[in-house]
Amino acid sequence: MAACDVTAGFIFLSQTVVGAVGNSSLLLHYLFLDFTGCRARHTDLILKHLIMANLLTLLCKGVPQTVEAFGVKAFLSDIGCKLLFYLHRVGRGVSIGSTCFLSVFQAIKISPGDSSCSELKANIPKYVGSSIYLCWILYSLVNVIFLMFITGKRSSKTITSLKDFGYCSAIRHDRTLNSLQAAFLTFPDALCVGLMLWASSSMVCILQRHKQRMQHIQKTSSSRSSPESRATKTVLLLVSTFVSFYTLSCIFQVSLAVIYNPAWFVVNTAAIFTGCFPAVSPFLLMSRRSSRMHSAWMQNRKDANHMREI
Repeated sequence: MAACDVTAGFIFLSQTVVGAVGNSSLLLHYLFLDFTGCRARHTDLILKHLIMANLLTLLCKGVPQTVEAFGVKAFLSDIGCKLLFYLHRVGRGVSIGSTCFLSVFQAIKISPGDSSCSELKANIPKYVGSSIYLCWILYSLVNVIFLMFITGKRSSKTITSLKDFGYCSAIRHDRTLNSLQAAFLTFPDALCVGLMLWASSSMVCILQRHKQRMQHIQKTSSSRSSPESRATKTVLLLVSTFVSFYTLSCIFQVSLAVIYNPAWFVVNTAAIFTGCFPAVSPFLLMSRRSSRMHSAWMQNRKDANHMREI
């Protein structure tokens, strides 16, 4: 087993373990908030689906990549390869869609009451749930294509007809068909990224105008930012992190689709960048979530003390 394989194995293992622990901790945090009776926000549903999509992305990609990097070959059947690739792609897509919905929702939420989004601002909470479930359905249908051409290493097909992805293989096609396939799979992601960039730009402009207005009353008001402002900054940090990792991941994903025989470096680097956002995002959210948990605990304690005094 080569040193580069061992290094890649440790990277995949660390990324998967850290990401799984972070997302699981955040999920347990939500269960604790529900147990303490903290009022749920509309963005909480989006974040819960983001957590589930992150876990799906990490486990379905990181675990087999780790096993393969440490020297275990052809450990998945044809059905196993198809299922893992499919679930990974669905999880990755829903992670992109959830981040997009979160940024658009936050941009509309903090928009001024007299803006063109005022009517949508009042009605958008009704569409959060249906939009998320539609996202799952959309990416489940789009990625059916992976069930058609992904195959296991145990396949009876000749080596020359397969493209090696490490623990699994893909049936080769001509360059034109590969390019069309890459464009088809990238279009929904590119649309989501475009919406994220629009929402992020809108939020930056709104925050800048708010900051200019607050400068006039800075001496008579608290220097602490509002909950909406802190939430918006968290979403902006999440989106900027996602766009950075997604851009790098997309470059390598397109290379995998177009290159006839991708090198080991391209395959593993694409997998590493794909797992970066699901592994990092829960830790970006935890700071804002932990402050909310503390507030809920303090409120419950205050209520209990009040009841004892009565």
